[in-house]
Amino acid sequence: MKYGFLKVAAVSPDLKVADVKFNVANLKEEIAKYSAQGVEVLVFPELCLCGASCEDLFFQSFFIKECKKALKELVEFTRGISTLIFVGLPFEYNGKLYNCAAVLLNGDLVAIIPKTNLNAKEARYFVPADEEVEDIVNIDEYDPYFTCHRVIKDAVHDVCIGCEIGEDVFADMSPAVRYANAGAQVIVNLSASEELIGKAAMVENTIKAFSARKHCAYVMASAGAGETTSGCVYSGRNYIAENGKILQKTAPFSNNAAMIEIDVGFLAFEKRKKDKTPYADQDSVSIYRLFVGEKDLAIRKYKKTPFIPEVSEQAERFELILSMQAQALAKRIKHSYSKTAVIGVSGGLDSTLALLVISRAFEILKKDKKDIVAITMPGFGTTGKTYNNALKMIEGVGCTTREINISESVLQHFKDIGHDKNQADVTYENAQARMRTLILMDVANQTNGLVVGTGDLSEIALGWCTYNGDHMSMYSVNSSIPKTLVKALVSYEANRLGGKLKSVLESVLGTEISPELLPLEQSGEIAQKTEDLVGPYELHDFYLYHIIRRGCCPKKVFALAKYVFGESYDEKTLHKWLKNFYKRFFVQQFKRSCAPDGVKIGSVGLSSKDEWKMPSDACASLWLEEVEKLL
Repeated sequence: MKYGFLKVAAVSPDLKVADVKFNVANLKEEIAKYSAQGVEVLVFPELCLCGASCEDLFFQSFFIKECKKALKELVEFTRGISTLIFVGLPFEYNGKLYNCAAVLLNGDLVAIIPKTNLNAKEARYFVPADEEVEDIVNIDEYDPYFTCHRVIKDAVHDVCIGCEIGEDVFADMSPAVRYANAGAQVIVNLSASEELIGKAAMVENTIKAFSARKHCAYVMASAGAGETTSGCVYSGRNYIAENGKILQKTAPFSNNAAMIEIDVGFLAFEKRKKDKTPYADQDSVSIYRLFVGEKDLAIRKYKKTPFIPEVSEQAERFELILSMQAQALAKRIKHSYSKTAVIGVSGGLDSTLALLVISRAFEILKKDKKDIVAITMPGFGTTGKTYNNALKMIEGVGCTTREINISESVLQHFKDIGHDKNQADVTYENAQARMRTLILMDVANQTNGLVVGTGDLSEIALGWCTYNGDHMSMYSVNSSIPKTLVKALVSYEANRLGGKLKSVLESVLGTEISPELLPLEQSGEIAQKTEDLVGPYELHDFYLYHIIRRGCCPKKVFALAKYVFGESYDEKTLHKWLKNFYKRFFVQQFKRSCAPDGVKIGSVGLSSKDEWKMPSDACASLWLEEVEKLL
């Protein structure tokens, strides 16, 4: 296991009903195949050693003994194989027959886990597990636990795994609930579920819901080809879910395996944050695993833009986000008895999105859009392109336009504080940002209005804003929207609105991101490009998501970044901006500690009120030390 990733597979092997020797041979082939591919947890279906549909053959003593012999053969075969393997078989204990999962690892039989909840057909052959029973049974040289209420623990990597069987998944108090309460991050299920119309959706939804509720992974292997077709058919649907999301599933009758890396580190992070169930007082079967080496990610896919949904989901999701922003702003305007909404429009992405949200809010309130006071405040670094885009956009939305050039006011301020106007330093830049905020606040007082902030989540994460300048407003509609999502939302609105407004929005989308606080180049182009200074926003949004949402350490974030962006950025570049992210994120917390109200949109937020709480003087040294070691 590397960086907290555990490679798992759910496999439906071909089998012949009651032909134990054929089935063992097939299982050996599958074990060899998937262990060679680095699978660390391998799950086979319920009763796969003999077939789930053997019916009255289960009563035959000869048959039960052959299954036991086959199990020992399979255990011996796993010697030297560090994969944790779950195999289904009938097992006799104290004169009673149980539907069980055998747990195999490196030539050892670790545990035999009996099924707790039986359906009517199974009740003819098996008895349900007695939850009080915990025994160590002797099978020649093996001494496995016989129990259904212990988790299996990997003592090397602190991974806890629980195992249930078939119908257990549907029980109100399933074994999996106990396992999860005992700390299991992974639940496996050996299933032999017949195919029925509508059943697959029920199974999938149950697995998703459980994995979300208990912040765990759920791996189900189902019986497929080879089971009887006497009265039903088995389709071999396999599932791997993680925290409410299906990572992989196989099509019915495909005879395919579901195989992927699950993020156990993330699941442990989620359980720490959200699962406040008291820890169940249960012992665990300790397994000291023999890892043959740490393997890099190979199967699982991660998006470069984790905040942007899949294309098929974008229209619905973007409409919801914009509606949430607009509804929240409409409520604030109504509650504060504000006549106007005041906004500074620069011609950049953030103020563009904020203006579009204000327009929607006024439509909700049925207010005249002339009460949107959109102010353009050109200064020393304003380009003709952004200035003209701002004016066209304001006209397209139908707002009241005010133009207030800040140059003379800022020069007077430089004179008042004794600052050289030719010294383009942080004072030179921040004086302009604070002058703009002063104007917005005072115009809001003039018009009985509310200043709408434009800063986004990526900027507040990096502290890329002027304290008490663009950092401040009366309500911040973009505070939960990262820069990559801002761009996607503006693009969505451009296509939705069409016409002249689409043209100007597309021009905004094609403009370099810049605060425009430094004098222009001789060519009249922007001299101050944000991503040259703080780093590409696609990287910072990726870092932000995996650090805050998934709790990744620097080493893991860096590994993921190489995995995802390896063709776009070299290691030194990824390392440079990751280091910059951590430095800025910690140092700039003081700006987040006193940021204005804003609407919460997604699962990543940095509001100090209820989403991200950190002392403003928290030290970044531990994180930066690990970053320094990455190269």
